[in-house]
Order: sequence, then C-alpha cells, then structure tokens
Amino acid sequence: MPVTPELLAYYDQDREDGRLREGRGRLEFWRTQDVLRRTLPPAPARVLDVGGGTGVHAEWLSADGYEVELLDPVPRHVERAARLTGVTARLGDARRLPVADASQDAVLLLGPLYHLPDRADRVRALTEARRALRPGGVVAAATINRHAAVHDTICTGHYLQERERQAAHAAATDGIMISPGRGFPAYFHDPDEVPGEFADAGFPDVERYGLEGAFWLYGDVGDWLDDPERRALLLDAQRSMESVPSLLGISGHLLSTARTVIYN
Repeated sequence: MPVTPELLAYYDQDREDGRLREGRGRLEFWRTQDVLRRTLPPAPARVLDVGGGTGVHAEWLSADGYEVELLDPVPRHVERAARLTGVTARLGDARRLPVADASQDAVLLLGPLYHLPDRADRVRALTEARRALRPGGVVAAATINRHAAVHDTICTGHYLQERERQAAHAAATDGIMISPGRGFPAYFHDPDEVPGEFADAGFPDVERYGLEGAFWLYGDVGDWLDDPERRALLLDAQRSMESVPSLLGISGHLLSTARTVIYN
C-alpha cells in the first residue's frame, strides 16, 4: 500500500500515540507489552520495530535494555520517535526492509499487516522479516480481527450511524475496512487465516495471542485500568485465556509470533 496523501493526513493528526496511552487503548498497549516481554529474546537483543509509529513500544523496549531501531513510512512519526532515548528511527517500508540479512534478533510488525490490504504484500512483509532475522529470531505481528469494527461501533455508539454500520459489516464480510472520513483501506483478518500467511512466508509454527479478550468492550474497563490492583487482575484474567482458539476472534487485536529455524 503506497503512502497516500489520505494516509499521511490521518496520521499527521497524531492520534495513534494517544490512542495507546489513554482510555481503553491502554489495554491493547499493556497486553502487547506483556506478550512481548514473554516472547522476545532477552535484552540487549536487536529489535527492529517496523511501522512503529511515534515509538510507543520502542520507548519501553529501549528502557528495558533492547537496541531498538524504528522504521515507519510517515515522516512525522519518524521525527517524534527519533527524539526517544536509545531509539534510532528512519523512514522505511515493511515490504522492503533497509537492513542486512540475518541482522536482527526480533522484528516487530505491530502496524503494517492491517495497512496492507493485498495478501501478497502481507506475505512479502513477513518474508522480509524472516530475511532480516538471525536463526532463532522472533517475529511478532499484530492483526485486527475481522469483526472488530462491529464490536467497536456498538461499544462507542457509532453503529447508529448508517455509514459506520455499513463499513463495519463490509469489513466483517471480506476483511476490507474503509472507515468513513479516512479515505484509505485497512485489512481485518479472520484469526484462522493468519497461520497461512506466516507459513507462506516461511514460518510454519505460529503462536497466537488474543490481546484484549472481551474486556475491551466492557463499559467500565477504563476504571479497571485506572486502578493498579484491578488492572493486574484484569491482565492476569486475559493472560489465562489468551490463546483459547474459540476466544481469539473476540479480541480487537491478535498478536502472532514465530521463530526462524536454528540450523545445527
């Protein structure tokens, strides 16, 4: 997907950084952090954060001791991320990574796959991640689940608006989500199609984690996240069922991880 004027205009509003730091978006942030801390190689490994935006995750990864390089196609994002301590940032495309073969311990694709409506581009991005990884390296990729827009618009009340309702149901039908007012498409996965895309990129074994479960749809989830004690209980509860196959699709986001083969 090219970086269109519509995409740049949307991300120049700088919403994504705040989305993960405020309100119920914090659940996605903390669950992503939780899963990555359990699956990434130990610091000081080299992490390539592809499509890393303004560095929401690069920031804590650097603080944890990782050597982090962030790539993003949006100049505003790169400019902000470059100010973070311990993070290097430059423009880049997930389908053509400007790094050497077998140079990274981990590659994160926490945004690119749902910005690539064409399956061939998604597989290409995963294949590029595999090329960049050392033997035994980890790729972690986020996808948005197929029915997330229907769930979200009901939760927020936007489902009452016909254009929002039609767009949500269109995404649930074929995966192509065109939000009113954005002007560029996104792709929403069925959780069961994710392993096939990984396999076609050379990752035959995939672990899938539902990030938010049903909790992101609870009206009082913000209150739970505001209270450290209740937040810990909430995160523990979702961790206990994060990979139950029948529950994967209820999450807004899926995080999938795989390792490259270690040759003896």
